[in-house]
Amino acid sequence: MKFVSGLTCHLCGATYPAQALWVCSECLGPLEVTYDYAAIKKVISRSAIESRPRSLWRYLELLPVESPKTGFNSGFTPLVKAERLAHELGLSELYLKDDSVNHPTFSYKDRVVAIAATRAVELGFQVFGCASTGNLANSVSAHAARLGLPCYVFIPNDLEPNKILGSAIYGPHVVAVEGNYDDVNRLCTQIADRYGWGFANINLRSYYAEGAKTMGFEVAEQLGWRFPDHLVSPVAGGTLLPRIFKGLREFRDVGLVEGTLPRIHAAQPTGSAPVIRALESGAEFPDPVKPNTIAKSLAIGNPADGFQVIKVVKETGGSGAMVTDDEILDAIQLLARTEGIFTEPAGGTTIAATQALIKRGVIRSNESVVICITGNGYKSAEVMRDRVAAPTQIGRSLADFDRVIGSRLKVPA
Repeated sequence: MKFVSGLTCHLCGATYPAQALWVCSECLGPLEVTYDYAAIKKVISRSAIESRPRSLWRYLELLPVESPKTGFNSGFTPLVKAERLAHELGLSELYLKDDSVNHPTFSYKDRVVAIAATRAVELGFQVFGCASTGNLANSVSAHAARLGLPCYVFIPNDLEPNKILGSAIYGPHVVAVEGNYDDVNRLCTQIADRYGWGFANINLRSYYAEGAKTMGFEVAEQLGWRFPDHLVSPVAGGTLLPRIFKGLREFRDVGLVEGTLPRIHAAQPTGSAPVIRALESGAEFPDPVKPNTIAKSLAIGNPADGFQVIKVVKETGGSGAMVTDDEILDAIQLLARTEGIFTEPAGGTTIAATQALIKRGVIRSNESVVICITGNGYKSAEVMRDRVAAPTQIGRSLADFDRVIGSRLKVPA
């Protein structure tokens, strides 16, 4: 961690050592990792990064750990040039940052957990855990298993079955709490304080959040060391969007990329949209809401970093859109039909929000756009069960096929 300066309060600027701290003792604001960018600029280069393994650890100078301990195949997910979807949306240059194939648990959370788990070991935590709406629990469970750490993951008791299975398979203690995510998070804060456990998104949050900015690093590198005009990100607790911006800004600050930073837009479901409502009202901080949406991974009514999302959206000239559950499901089908990518409702939210931003004229047809796809559809496949056709039933002979299906086909000469 020779390039880490310490932790700084995002609100009042108070500074702290790089320990297991997550809130400012002066103002209770969140803490974030700061770096010696002048020193980094002297040693980092495009060629050095390009020569390294294709994982998030290729950006080690800008990450807050001593040495990687897990996540050796996490990150560097595809940036898909989505030409068929672009045509449907009326865009000339559209890319999908596809973390639905991230390793090992198929969501962007593998980025943040690789950092948090490594730092947990470095700080001497004996138990690793999290409060989660599903994807984070999957990732914490997997990385803890790889490191041999005892693990506790806390989830709302109405979570999708596949996400529960996706955690339980790794052998953690899965604790289903009667309540929503905000209730779970509050309980975990108390447990972390009493038992001294390392919670990825609580007392390790300052380090956890730094993993999210690797998505920004990768977007810029995979575009050929340039920025897009627009980037659309989902918002749950608010970790991802501000850190993508931080990653892009850091690349500019250390001289790896030149140019204007993109306009960054927030996407939320109508049933859990505290940030979008704050943007629409002009508020600096989101008012908490009670989530009610099929997009369980975005169902956080009191986002910890919501004010940072609002600040970044305003600073970059971005905007926001909230979309209905039906629009989310339609967008999941659209993405699958055009690009062969099956996303969970969070990805459907970013696709649908992009459609809304295009209709409003916020995104123009000749501008480049990156949409963040943060999770895999197989984790929440039940939401699409009533939206797909049942299999056509036939017998085992060619005559059966001809009778049921072939009668509608033209047989070649």
